[in-house]
Amino acid sequence: MGEHPQRVVVLGVTGSGKTTAARRIADAIGAHHIELDALYWEPNWTEAEIPVFQQRVRDAIVGHDRWVTDGGYASHVIDITWVRADTIIWLDYPLRLTMWRLFRRTTTRLIRREQLWQGNNESFRAQFLSRNSLFLWAWTSHKKYQQSYPHHLARPDLALATIHRFHTPSAFHHWLTSLEPPTP
Repeated sequence: MGEHPQRVVVLGVTGSGKTTAARRIADAIGAHHIELDALYWEPNWTEAEIPVFQQRVRDAIVGHDRWVTDGGYASHVIDITWVRADTIIWLDYPLRLTMWRLFRRTTTRLIRREQLWQGNNESFRAQFLSRNSLFLWAWTSHKKYQQSYPHHLARPDLALATIHRFHTPSAFHHWLTSLEPPTP
């Protein structure tokens, strides 16, 4: 028998596949998908003010019995989404895999000139030649998350959530296929 998650938080380093995983979970359980990056980024890669971002997150989950969020921002949303989640998914994949996925995703976006949140586009210069590079961020945040997520996930107010820490995509896919469809 499978699980019946209703409110899911998907975590992981940049490039781990959080958004894809969250979309697949949302489809499987009939939930509203909320991409936190879409709520955080303003035009011209300007960061939203934290209270504005937090209100956007609150507004996005209000009125939805089932929702799935993806993205980091733990220090900004842990008291909004994590504490309301019944399931927390941590895509804790090897750094070499996430870097490869990030490279593939970034080059695809660059070639297609894919428009992201609020009309933003990734640029070759920003991603490969900048201190703001997602590759640099993924490299440094991987170890940071290895240390901070276990601490966050041990909070007493998260004790009722089912926490899954997946080390391989196949383990995540096995869990995903075990989900039972939502009851009408």
